[in-house]
Amino acid sequence: MDRLEERLEIAGRAYATLSEILTADVPPTVRRDAAIIRLVYTFEATWKAAQRFLADVEGVEVGTPNGVIRGCRDTGLLTDVETEAALAITRDRNLSVHIYNEELAEQIFSRLPGHVRVLATWLEAMGRRRGGKPITPPPPSRR
Repeated sequence: MDRLEERLEIAGRAYATLSEILTADVPPTVRRDAAIIRLVYTFEATWKAAQRFLADVEGVEVGTPNGVIRGCRDTGLLTDVETEAALAITRDRNLSVHIYNEELAEQIFSRLPGHVRVLATWLEAMGRRRGGKPITPPPPSRR
């Protein structure tokens, strides 16, 4: 398996764990905190897969999450709206170290449905562009 395929597979598995926790039968604060942590590692896996995708498929070398997101917009993987949404995930990822602050944790969690949708869209776009099958399961409904 080549490095791009490996990165895409890892990102797809991370996305599946994020989807899973949103419908898990656990206490609400456990769901919130676990979902935020899973958002962090799903975002990390996704932007790193996109970084490899840009390098291998598009010939674009970018080193930062925001640069990768903008590169995905420039190559048509993300729309302008999706780009702004992905940049918002970066901001929430950076804030996630402060989830001990209940108000902040609730704010991040309230944005999770939108974050899940953009991650799914991003992964699916890479899957389509490389001619493969969809990478992600359908986005979950939030209880």
